[in-house]
Order: sequence, then C-alpha cells, then structure tokens
Amino acid sequence: CFFFFKQKTAYEIYQCDWSSDVCSSDLFIARHLAWRRYAGKAFVEAALALPLVLPPTVLGYYLLVGLGRASPIGQFYEGIFGGPLVFTFEGLLIASIIFNLPFAVQPMQRAFENISEEIRDAAACCGMTSWRKLWRIELPLAWPGLMTAFVLTFAHTIGEFGVVLMVGGSIPGETRTAAIAIYDRVQAFDNAPAGAMSAFLLAISLIAIGIANLPTSRAGSPRGCPAHRARRPPSAGRADSAQRPPHTRALPG
Repeated sequence: CFFFFKQKTAYEIYQCDWSSDVCSSDLFIARHLAWRRYAGKAFVEAALALPLVLPPTVLGYYLLVGLGRASPIGQFYEGIFGGPLVFTFEGLLIASIIFNLPFAVQPMQRAFENISEEIRDAAACCGMTSWRKLWRIELPLAWPGLMTAFVLTFAHTIGEFGVVLMVGGSIPGETRTAAIAIYDRVQAFDNAPAGAMSAFLLAISLIAIGIANLPTSRAGSPRGCPAHRARRPPSAGRADSAQRPPHTRALPG
C-alpha cells in the first residue's frame, strides 16, 4: 500500500512540476490581458475561463477529439514521434495545461491590473526597457498574484479527475493519477489505500489554500484592536474649533 501510494505521489509531483512551469508562459498572457484594450477582449477572457464552468468530462471530450489520431494535432504528433498523443503522459500534460489556464491566468491578471499606470509610466520615463520594468517593477509588485497562481495550479493538478480520465485513461505508471487511483481503490472495496491517498490530497489542498491566502492575510490589519485604532492628534481639536462659525465658538472663560 505504501509503495503504491509513493508511486502515485511521485508521479503527481512530476506532473505538477511541469504544469506549474507553464505559469511562466501564462504570465505574459495575464500581463497582456491586464493592460491591453481591444475589441473582443471579453470573449478571450470568457474562453480562458471556460474550464471553470464546463464539466470536466465535456472539456475532456473535446480535448480527446482535438488531440486524437483523426485531428491535425494528433496526426502531426504521430508523424514525428510515431505514436498517438492521447493516453500518454504528453497528452495528459497538454490537457492539464489547458484545464488549469484560469487558475493560473486570472490571479496574475488581477495582480497586474492593481499596478498603477503612473508607476509604469515613471519607469518608462527613467529609461527602463520593457524587460527591466517587468523584472524590477512589475514582478515585485505582483508577486502575491503570482504565488497564488502557482499554488492553485499545483493543487488543482493533483486533484484532476474528469479530464485526466478522458484524455489519459488509467494506465499504471503512465497516466494513472492519485484521484483516479482513489476511484479504482474504492471500486475494489480497498478502503485503506483510498483513505490514505484521500487524506494526502486533503492535506495538500488545505496547505495550498492557506499559502495562497497568506499575502491577503498579511496585507490586512486586525480590526477592533485599540492598538491599531488611529489616534486623533491634539491639534485636530484646535483646527476644528477654528473652523466653527463665530456664533458656535466657546467664549473664553
């Protein structure tokens, strides 16, 4: 049971590492959507957000058709590598990247949108190139969104089921993920490995959500605490008294 669980864990981490690396390319997509204005942008954002609302089996079906042997992509891949793209780790990786697009793009897009345009204009006036602005100005300011995108993509990749089952199947050592392994163990009434893997995924998801919420929790300050309440300066009373109409001012004693 432990060896089986260890195999699934190593495979999931390997797949998540590849999927998380693609966040670097999603970064430029998010940056483009944050600052560009053009006709049809709303439909582009809607297309990127489709995996959030589509049933995983529906998205998996279209990916299976689009990457299959009868599709141009599948024929091109088979002509180069001599084998089909679907039901392989490579095909599963492509499906995972597409399925995780909104989890990677949307947090980074919101982070870039929060960067003031005046800051970017000031960097351009200082002679910074686009690449230098990205590395010295934009990325340090947008790092909470980047970390959230990375963590959510990592956690969501581990828990994928519908798309993985449609595109990759359940091939041991190739495309069987932890989520599919849990399903197989439950179908076989083998509750001990299913419970162990479920607890592992639950812990990973909880830790990932906690890490994703760290930037927000640190940015906010506790409310209702006397130490954090703003104190009124002594000069404020004199200023208010000076601004009162003459007939409302207190007469000197």
